[in-house]
Amino acid sequence: MTIETLDDLFLHTLKDVLYAERKILKALPKMERKATDPSLKAALSSHRDETEDHVVRLEDVFESLGKAARGAKCDAMVGLVEEAEGLMADIDDAETMDAALISLAQAVEHYEIARYGTLVAWARQLGHPKAAALLKSTLDEEYGADRALSKLAEKRLNAAAAA
Repeated sequence: MTIETLDDLFLHTLKDVLYAERKILKALPKMERKATDPSLKAALSSHRDETEDHVVRLEDVFESLGKAARGAKCDAMVGLVEEAEGLMADIDDAETMDAALISLAQAVEHYEIARYGTLVAWARQLGHPKAAALLKSTLDEEYGADRALSKLAEKRLNAAAAA
C-alpha cells in the first residue's frame, strides 16, 4: 500500500492495529495460563474479553469507512509477542513470572495507547466522528487496563517477586 495522504496513513494504521489486536488475542490465553496470582489471571482474562470487543469495534470502524476489515502485519506487536514468549520460557519462579507478565502486558498496553491515541486524533481531523468515538472507547479501555495492571503490580506482585 502506497501512503500518500493522511487518509492512507489512517487506513494503514487501522490495519496495523487490527492485526495487533488479533495477535494479542492469541497470546493472552498463554499469559493467563502462566500467571499464578488469581487477581492477575482475572485481569488477563478480562482484558482478553475486552480485546475481543476491540476487534469488533475496529471492524465497525472499517465498515463506517466503507473499507474491508483486513489487518496488515504489525512488526511491533510481533516483536512484543516474541519477547513475551521468550521471557515466559526463561522464568521458573512463580512470583517473578507474575511480575514479568504485568511488565509484558503493559508493554502491549502502552503500544496500543500510542496507536489508539493517534487514530482518534486522525479520525477527528479527517471528519470521521463515528470512527473517532469507537476508537476513543477502546483507548479509554486500554488506559483502564494499564492502570489496573500498575495497581496490581504496585500493591503486591512486585513486592512478592522481590522477596
